[in-house]
Amino acid sequence: MSGMKGMGLMPQQKRKPMSEINVVPYIDVMLVLLIIFMVTAPMLTQGVKVDLPQTTSDPIQQDKDVESITVSVDANGAYYMDIGDRSSDPMTLAEVREQVANILSQRTNGEVLVRGDEFVEYGVVVRLMAELQAAGATGVGLITDAPQERP
Repeated sequence: MSGMKGMGLMPQQKRKPMSEINVVPYIDVMLVLLIIFMVTAPMLTQGVKVDLPQTTSDPIQQDKDVESITVSVDANGAYYMDIGDRSSDPMTLAEVREQVANILSQRTNGEVLVRGDEFVEYGVVVRLMAELQAAGATGVGLITDAPQERP
């Protein structure tokens, strides 16, 4: 019978099941996702950084069915056009006029909003407003921020 021991007829010892979760793969996945979100988060911000002048004014009433046209002028004098939630790359004044004229030719409402940086020269905003009116804008509204209350 001693020969049978070597042949493996003896019942093998059962291993105790592992009751711990191996978290190392989950940490790797979490770190990869963290890096992806850190890289993509700055790209998700929309619009142009414009420091709007602060003044008290009534809100502009807009038609909810029509996407608003907003032309922004940053501190460097570059023009950007936002239609609804879509933003554009920097444009020249002639390109802005052409785009606005194309859009307004298909609409009955000819209102355009202007977001001018607080530190941009007054003449840049005036030239933009003149071009918008030449493109067919019946009304040009200026967007401002509400003044900050001083403590």
